[in-house]
Amino acid sequence: MTSGAKFGCLATAVGSMPHKDAGAACREVLRFLPEIPAWPQLPLRSFKESQYAQFSEGFPGLNPQDNKYFVDRGGRFDAQLEKLYQSYLAQDIDCCPTSPEYAAGLHAMLSIRGVSPLAVKGQITGPITYGLGITDKEQRPIIYDDILADAMAKFLRLKAAWQERALKGISRRTIIFVDEPSMSYFGSAFVSLTKERVISLLNEVLSGISGFKGIHCCSNTDWPVLLLTNIEIVNFDAYAFAREFSLYPAEVGKFLKRGGCIAWGVVPNSEKDLANESVSSIRDRLGEAMAPFTRKGIPYRDLLEQALLTPSCSLAGLSVDAACTALGLLADLSSEMRRRHSL
Repeated sequence: MTSGAKFGCLATAVGSMPHKDAGAACREVLRFLPEIPAWPQLPLRSFKESQYAQFSEGFPGLNPQDNKYFVDRGGRFDAQLEKLYQSYLAQDIDCCPTSPEYAAGLHAMLSIRGVSPLAVKGQITGPITYGLGITDKEQRPIIYDDILADAMAKFLRLKAAWQERALKGISRRTIIFVDEPSMSYFGSAFVSLTKERVISLLNEVLSGISGFKGIHCCSNTDWPVLLLTNIEIVNFDAYAFAREFSLYPAEVGKFLKRGGCIAWGVVPNSEKDLANESVSSIRDRLGEAMAPFTRKGIPYRDLLEQALLTPSCSLAGLSVDAACTALGLLADLSSEMRRRHSL
């Protein structure tokens, strides 16, 4: 595990913003989150920045159709697959870049000079979400095809490594979150995957990250499964699902003892909820989310020191003004927690 995962309630973002102007989005992120900025994903700017498309650039046999992507095994698929495996074995991360066309916010952030944050955060779609969202020509999710699923995990590993190397130009300390919203379906009739398969696919992608490795899931899931992976940071929606997360104090305690960090997504991402909250109310909500763990013997100081603060999930569904309100509330909460507890 990477040493020094004690962030002391510093703030960062999940990723997505409602802006269409990449430069403007980066300026807002840096204004509110100067210590740990996250490059902004801009799904409203282009379909290519949507969840499934953004990190699809270069995957073997991938074809767009009606704003959806599917894998076609015909044509040059075999040659492209062979090239991917050759690059994987050679650890050639240059084979899997993410271009400005697919991530304008990433490249806008990389172009900024004169900033020196404590760390910089990136994000990539995880293999469970990606593998369930991308299909073959018969509309079968590629995660259920052993060859495609293995290629997909190796491909995302190379994508993550390329992104991390690029972000090191901003800060030597990097945080990469693997975004897994579809893990909320794990264990249901909609997803037929074993725990072992989930862990194996996630660890393959995480193994491409040398800095801090995180997982974000914005709904409820089988948290012990994610805590068994090689992550160092778990990010969850503490605004809506704190009770569900608190059902696993033993697993969370083990995670913290091995140096893990919890990223508490305690600032809401709906305009209605934002209108009803303040720094003090969100601070109280954070305390309530932590309380079940302190009652089970986890020291409160450990929870604070091994904590990041984030929005509950993406801010892309808000207006630009509301997204800035959320980031402002997050920044003020972080400052308040660090001042109160001398972090």
